[in-house]
Amino acid sequence: MSLSQLTRNDWSGTSRTPLNGLDLSLAQLCHSLQPSDDLRHRWLAALVSHQWGRGHACLDLAGWPQQAAAMLDWTAEQLQALPDDLAAGLHSLPWTQGDNSPLVCAGKRLYLRRAWLAEQTIKDNLTTRLQQSMKAPAGLQQQLDTLFGAATAHTDRQRQACAHAAQHAVTLITGGPGTGKTNTVVKLLQLLQADAQAPLRVALTAPTGKAAARLSQTMAQARNRLPAAVAAALPWQAQTLHRWLLAVSADSAAALPPDVVVIDEASMIDLEMMARVLQSVPLTARLVLLGDKDQLASVEAGAVMAQLCQGKLLSAHTVSLLHSHRFDDSQGIGQWARAANSGDMAGLQQLWQQAPEGCFQGNAVVSRLTAADSVDKTTLAQLTAGWQPWLAQLSDVLQSSGKACDDEQALALLHSFSRQGVLCAVRDGRWGVHAFNRQLQQALGFPDTAWYSGRPVMARRNDYALGIMNGDSGLCLPRLVDGAVRLCVAFADAGGGVRWQVPGRLDDIDTVFAMTVHQSQGSEFELVMLVLPERPAPILTRELIYTGITRARRRLCVWAAAPGLLFKACGQRVQRSGGLQ
Repeated sequence: MSLSQLTRNDWSGTSRTPLNGLDLSLAQLCHSLQPSDDLRHRWLAALVSHQWGRGHACLDLAGWPQQAAAMLDWTAEQLQALPDDLAAGLHSLPWTQGDNSPLVCAGKRLYLRRAWLAEQTIKDNLTTRLQQSMKAPAGLQQQLDTLFGAATAHTDRQRQACAHAAQHAVTLITGGPGTGKTNTVVKLLQLLQADAQAPLRVALTAPTGKAAARLSQTMAQARNRLPAAVAAALPWQAQTLHRWLLAVSADSAAALPPDVVVIDEASMIDLEMMARVLQSVPLTARLVLLGDKDQLASVEAGAVMAQLCQGKLLSAHTVSLLHSHRFDDSQGIGQWARAANSGDMAGLQQLWQQAPEGCFQGNAVVSRLTAADSVDKTTLAQLTAGWQPWLAQLSDVLQSSGKACDDEQALALLHSFSRQGVLCAVRDGRWGVHAFNRQLQQALGFPDTAWYSGRPVMARRNDYALGIMNGDSGLCLPRLVDGAVRLCVAFADAGGGVRWQVPGRLDDIDTVFAMTVHQSQGSEFELVMLVLPERPAPILTRELIYTGITRARRRLCVWAAAPGLLFKACGQRVQRSGGLQ
């Protein structure tokens, strides 16, 4: 079957490929602009688009054809449609010639030009930064002694990370939850401020609104433990990368450049966003990237942080924080996280068997649920119990005089709701986000309408006109507007206040009684219900299980429709093709 014969109606057969219309259109466009009689060329163009859509920076043919199945995640029957000597057509590909070619060939890797340009920008920018000379603060070792005290096994790596960032233009600090990444940044800023002649200009940023709010909260908590005079000189308010980039673009001529740029949750940053960010950070600024290399990669293409941690470019500028002050890796949530992250399937199976059955069962830190054919009322009642304090607060607001919510009440409700998170691996199906949101909405007693008081929402895209960014979370609440009580949506801003929006202006919004594990990145909850589907899915990987587990601070319940998929998932790693490593 030729590539041009693959139409939308042909995709359902077992011998056909998962290529979509965009993949085929790119191949046909390239062929129309510069015809080629070699069918392999159109296959290559379609496949590089296919891989980009699956999160890969490129089509990597280094292991072809032995690793084709794993590379594409296709079945044996689907692979049969491919030419046997596909890789041999790479270097005769006519659409990689010239500075404006749609495709770029780099060794055995084939890129869309946009992906290649982003990757080259990251490489070139970081290489240039690493050549910048940063003056070490005076009396560095004495200041480190003052900040960290005597070195211990638990503070030595934080001290090492702080010392490196004080002396270099780029530092990548990776570590799991509670390993002290933010604490290290606070001490770094203390050290740099003590050596500065004027107040430091610091940009604190994160990829999503939720992650930025979390960074603001942890920075504020860290500052509160310092003497007032010291804390006053340190920043605490973070903003999303999108808002920061907009501000940089708008004020580039007038604003003074930052001295330090801190980016939290860097594992969430995709290839093109990282290229844009690096181009916007002045070469004179220290750049500190924080994140957990073992978490899920970005939703869009690329696995920038993981590849930089693995590669040679930043190997000498990467510090891994290993000791968690939040979890004990020999018990509870920490033990589950360690087993999942190390791919210990047997160990995870043993932990599953030892965990008590039931939704947040008794006093157990970790419990389990083996799913039945449907979600029963008893389990829903147990699950919604975590939101009872929030429901009581909401009821008080709705029954109070005027029945309108002020900013203080809105913030309290937002905080109370975020105490519990229901995290699903998938969006669709019986155990997906959509089904759980419908059931939880009904179980909590909310009406089956588009907008109602108490509806929790999350933005799925950036809306620059409204100032709402992807990942921003809000609650629909009654508010007094022009003398009348109307439904509005309250979003917490990075400054500790509230921004209100009219529901009708919010276009791309999800209800989030339940959310995907991807959407939960940058968040923490006291209680987490991790819900896994009953059927295999490509998204079920070690990174997803680890990310879901580590969103919980105090208690975790793992709900597995098919427990075997949980164990198997920890043997599956996200492998994204790219050249950064």
